[in-house]
Amino acid sequence: MDIKNIYINKNITKAQKSKEDGKVISYPNLVDSEHLKKSSEIIRNPGMDFSLDKISNITINRSAVERRCSNYGTRRSIKKEKQAAWLLKAITLMDLTTLSGDDTFARVRRLCSKGKQPISNKLEKILGVESLKLRVAAVCVYHDMLASAKEALKPTEINLAAVSTGFPAGLSPLPLRLQEIEYSVDSGANEIDIVISRRHVLEGNWEELYKEVKMFREKCGDAHMKTILATGELGNLSNIAKASQVCMMAGADFIKTSTGKESTNATLPVSLVMVRMIRNFYNETGVRIGFKAAGGISDTKTALLYMTMIQEELGRRWLEPDLFRFGASSLLGDIERQLDHFSSGYYSAPYRHPLA
Repeated sequence: MDIKNIYINKNITKAQKSKEDGKVISYPNLVDSEHLKKSSEIIRNPGMDFSLDKISNITINRSAVERRCSNYGTRRSIKKEKQAAWLLKAITLMDLTTLSGDDTFARVRRLCSKGKQPISNKLEKILGVESLKLRVAAVCVYHDMLASAKEALKPTEINLAAVSTGFPAGLSPLPLRLQEIEYSVDSGANEIDIVISRRHVLEGNWEELYKEVKMFREKCGDAHMKTILATGELGNLSNIAKASQVCMMAGADFIKTSTGKESTNATLPVSLVMVRMIRNFYNETGVRIGFKAAGGISDTKTALLYMTMIQEELGRRWLEPDLFRFGASSLLGDIERQLDHFSSGYYSAPYRHPLA
């Protein structure tokens, strides 16, 4: 397939036929994406003063949320060429992550290599996308691995993210959590994934949560702060909505579902609640807040559901890596398998697409 021109509109449907076999593939044009981002530059969230009135009246109707989520995968389907298009886009939205106790420098270097070359050269040529220079959005590692990852990612502009503030429980003494952020920033991380103290949410200490996140944001400096809510431990959807609002008020650049270590991680209902809070915040302030879904997103079907939700709830502008991310590790391997199937008609064995 020789596919050069790439178009994108609201539904990502425009395409160019291949002269060789008549197949059609449509996928997001990275050039168009850059134009889109430049035409609506992100104003970094300055935060706002704490107001209990903005929080106390928030309530969530669980049945309505679940009813809405049940529609995403049934009202329309994304198949064949369009699915390949969306999966290529999904690669550029990915935070390639390794946060295991047995991480080694060699594993991190392999992960960075995969981030720089997410699909094989052979598959790129078959799809005709070599000129796009596909890259993941970021690589996310622990503190000790930052120097190794930073060196391995050169000379690309892939972002380097670090988990901080006592990840994953967030129960270290506050001074130590603040020092962790400083260490990560000094080590070269330009994105910091912080975890909140869940007890503030469960006890309704919203002002304490606000003060904590605000301190974290100040320590991040120019590095973007992704605030992990650990939604599986917050009790109910109303708490998740209130925590989202407080974190955005305190200056969060992203709000993120989970650490990936909870028993329940990212789910569509939880994500919809967070996304709706982002939409309300944008309508009120004009500031766009990013959303990151992390934990449990390991296959292409789930990834497409999340992208559909973002498209419908927040609009096309949010389908860019500066506003939407997947926190994933195994997802990339499944995407590569699906793209391989699209190009050849056969599913390859998983071991042919190693992650790291």
